[in-house]
Amino acid sequence: MDYFPVFLDLKKRRCLLVGGGEVATRKGRMLAKAGALLRVVAPDISAEIREIVAQQQGELHEREYQPSDMNDCVLAVAATDDDQLNKMISEHAQKRLIPVNVVDTPALCTYITPAIIDRSPLMIAVSSGGETPVLARLVRAKLETLIPTGYGKLAKIASQWRDRIKARFSEVIVVENFGKKFYKVLLRNS
Repeated sequence: MDYFPVFLDLKKRRCLLVGGGEVATRKGRMLAKAGALLRVVAPDISAEIREIVAQQQGELHEREYQPSDMNDCVLAVAATDDDQLNKMISEHAQKRLIPVNVVDTPALCTYITPAIIDRSPLMIAVSSGGETPVLARLVRAKLETLIPTGYGKLAKIASQWRDRIKARFSEVIVVENFGKKFYKVLLRNS
């Protein structure tokens, strides 16, 4: 395993996004959806990023990146077409122990962003370790057809019953017989 899969809680936490184009917009959209407070730095910033930042009361800085832009950030994303700038952002973040993603340059990343299937609160991430992102997206697309959007509602309902279920059942055992799986539920003694 080349990477340790993890889901980060970014709600109301400052995240730096350097770049203002199409790729940065895509990354900004995902970070905002996760509840991150964006600090966006770029000489030119797309209208969509402007709207996202305004909605979530983030920060826009229409200028070149400065090392102080990392202050108070818990995550950094470099989404520019300037290789030297991306490398500098990666180095600055790593010195501060801030997880950093440099889009399409896994060698400069301390984390990579997987292809995501969002059935919130159920989340599924598919990654090729940055080696073949197209393959990861194809696998994601295949899984999306197999996992209905209603699973998100099911997960929300199940979460409401979680404590009661844990109190009632001691364990669930999967028994396989002739290639078919059966689930045996053991009740707790009352």
